[in-house]
Amino acid sequence: MNKLKDFIEKKMSMSHIYQPVMIKVLLENGGTADKKTIAQNILSYDFSQVEYYEGITNNMVGRVLRKNEVVSRYKNIYDLKLFKDLSSSEIQELIDLCDQKIEEYINQRGTKIWEHRRRNRKAIPGSTRYKVLKRADGRCELCGISKEEKALEVDHIIPKNNGGEDSIDNYQALCFSCNANKRDTDDTDFRNLNVKYQTRLSDCIFCNISRNIIAENELSIAFYDKFPVTSKHVLVIPKRHCNDYFELSQPEINAMNRLTHELKTKLSKEDTSITGYNIGFNTGSDAGQTVFHCHMHLIPRRKGDVENPIGGVRNLIPGKGDYKPKLH
Repeated sequence: MNKLKDFIEKKMSMSHIYQPVMIKVLLENGGTADKKTIAQNILSYDFSQVEYYEGITNNMVGRVLRKNEVVSRYKNIYDLKLFKDLSSSEIQELIDLCDQKIEEYINQRGTKIWEHRRRNRKAIPGSTRYKVLKRADGRCELCGISKEEKALEVDHIIPKNNGGEDSIDNYQALCFSCNANKRDTDDTDFRNLNVKYQTRLSDCIFCNISRNIIAENELSIAFYDKFPVTSKHVLVIPKRHCNDYFELSQPEINAMNRLTHELKTKLSKEDTSITGYNIGFNTGSDAGQTVFHCHMHLIPRRKGDVENPIGGVRNLIPGKGDYKPKLH
C-alpha cells in the first residue's frame, strides 16, 4: 500500500493522464486488465474524440436523419420521431434490426470503415513528436490554437495514403479538429511524388551544384555563396528545381528551415565574431533575383561591419533603412 501510494503521490510522471488511469483500471479490476480495457478507459477521458464524433453526429448522421424525418433536433438534443407510439417489443425489434445492419456492414467492409481515424501504421516516436510540436511552438499550424486549448496531433502534410513519407519534414502539428477536417482528401496526384522532388534542369547552375556543399538533408542543401556579402555567407536551396520561394512545397520549407537552424549553430560556433544574421529570399527580377532557382541567403553579420546597420533588409531601397521606430 505505502509503496504504491508513495509512487502515485511523489514519483509518478504526469506528462499525461495515462499512468493514473491505468493504475485505477487495474485497481478496479482485481489487479489485472487487458490492454483493450485500459485503452477504453483512457479514451473515456479524451474529449477530443467525443468532439470529433459530435461533429459527425451534427453534420453527417443527424442531417440525413432529419432530412428523412426520422429525428428532430432542438439545439443539442435529438428526438426519435414516433418513439412514443412504439411498444417495448417494437423497440426491441428495431434495436435488433439496427444491430443486424451494423453487423452486416462490418462483415462486408471490415476494419476499413475506421481507417480515417486510425493512427499511422508506424507509430511516430515520442522524440519526433516533441520536435514537431516544439517547431510549431505548441500551436496548430493551420488555425493557430494553443495545445492548452485543444489536443495537438502530428499529421502527415502529404498523406500517408498518398505516398507521404515518415519524415520530420513531412510532419506538421494540427489540432484534432483541423486534422479531422483535413484527413487524406487532397485530390493532388501523388503517384509521381518522388519524380517531382528529383526535378533538375540541365542548364541551371544550382541544380548541378557540387562545390562547397556544407550541409544537406533529404530535400535541401547549403553551400557558400560564390560572391559573399560577408565571410561565411551561405545559400540554402531546395534540391528540386523551382523558381522562387512561392513554388516551394511545405516539406521543402520545413527542410530548408531545419537546415538554416543547423547552419546558424554551426557558423556561430566556428566564428565567435558573428553577432547577427540577415536571412532572405529574392523573388523576381525586380526584387533582384538573378539565379532563378529558389535560394535563401543566410548572411552572417558582425558588430561594426557597416557604419549604421539600422533597418537591415530595408536598406534594399535607398533611404528606407535609417528610420526611428515609434514606440506605442
